[in-house]
Amino acid sequence: MLTITAVSAGLAIAGIVQANEGKHQEQSINSAQVPAAVQQAAKTEAKGANIVRWEKEGTNYEAVINENGKEVGIAINPTGKVLNRHDEAKEQKGKRSKY
Repeated sequence: MLTITAVSAGLAIAGIVQANEGKHQEQSINSAQVPAAVQQAAKTEAKGANIVRWEKEGTNYEAVINENGKEVGIAINPTGKVLNRHDEAKEQKGKRSKY
């Protein structure tokens, strides 16, 4: 009985870890795949900076802009609400250090 419980707990933990890693799966997309509300929010938030690429992360979108030579990610939900801004270099570094 103890073995079954331990195995079940291990599988549950592995499933949670895998689900959490999957939340940060980014998929490159083109602007035609981005809802108008998201594009408008990104344009407003970018304040004239160029959008260099679009990514989709789960149900949310990310506009990556070039802001004074730095890539900045702007996470936006499907309705156009800006969720956060972050330094893409730090995000990329974090991804590389995981492996």
